[in-house]
Amino acid sequence: MKALLNSVALACALSLASGAVLAQAYPNRPVKLIVPFAPGGFTDVVARILGQKLSVAMGQQFVVENKAGAGSTIGTDFVAKAAPDGYTLVMVSTTHVISPSIYKNMPYDPIKSFTVISKLVDSPYVLLVNPKLQARNVQELVALAKAAPETIHYASSGNGSSQHLMGGLFVSMTGAPLKHVPYRGSGSAATDLVAGVVESSFAGVPNALSQVPQGRLRALAVTTAKRIPQLPDVPTMQEAGVPGYEASVWLALLAPAGTPRDIVVRLNSEIAKVMSAPETKKALYDAGVEPTPSTPEAMADYMVKDMERWAKVIRDTGIKLE
Repeated sequence: MKALLNSVALACALSLASGAVLAQAYPNRPVKLIVPFAPGGFTDVVARILGQKLSVAMGQQFVVENKAGAGSTIGTDFVAKAAPDGYTLVMVSTTHVISPSIYKNMPYDPIKSFTVISKLVDSPYVLLVNPKLQARNVQELVALAKAAPETIHYASSGNGSSQHLMGGLFVSMTGAPLKHVPYRGSGSAATDLVAGVVESSFAGVPNALSQVPQGRLRALAVTTAKRIPQLPDVPTMQEAGVPGYEASVWLALLAPAGTPRDIVVRLNSEIAKVMSAPETKKALYDAGVEPTPSTPEAMADYMVKDMERWAKVIRDTGIKLE
């Protein structure tokens, strides 16, 4: 009996030791950081900041790869089917928990197919219009849209994206008949907005900060309950006359389901460290986002609740793929 207990104890010790060695050895080769959106958008900007910081902190390259399409499901599915070894990660946005209510046949389960590493950031969106549009505030935009239904368009990064839902919620709450135009990424949507091909968009703060100060776009409102320090003169949607409108977008880092716990803990710890560093906070502030790292468990719970929340919004507003 004693020999048996000793062997069990030895096995446990070896298991713990091997786990510790695994965590210490990771990563020993480059890590792919998949962004399921086109280059130049909100998620891509944050991914490149985080990838660069983690590369320095962990001694291996975190290589950002863009795999856009189908409301972020193409790149996300790639990671869902990757080896659960910590070398293929995906940075998802709120779109990740919106997609199940938009797409009938999902190639993966947004919760069960992944291991959560950490929540990363929160950010509002900004309602932007091309300056040629004769709307200097939200109420003027609503009035123009109602006077000429579906002649004013709002661009998004794709069907089922956060931008799509932000616009759909606005249309539902104001009755403004804006017409949705999906793009393959928020970068191309922003390009056409500046060019006047489309008249409006609910865009990430990075896109707003690169265009609004120069007068190439006009910011009418932010989607959160509080104004943001990067655009202090821009009112909230509620201040602009849409009571009850409040929405934000988050980003999180996920790995394939079954990723070893030691690797998850190591990544979570390193993310918390790099995001608390002053230079990272400055870079994220300049990108218009607020670092909000979390435990894996807290973010996993939040994702489930947010999926339920957006499912209700979609049911109540009748938003569908165009």
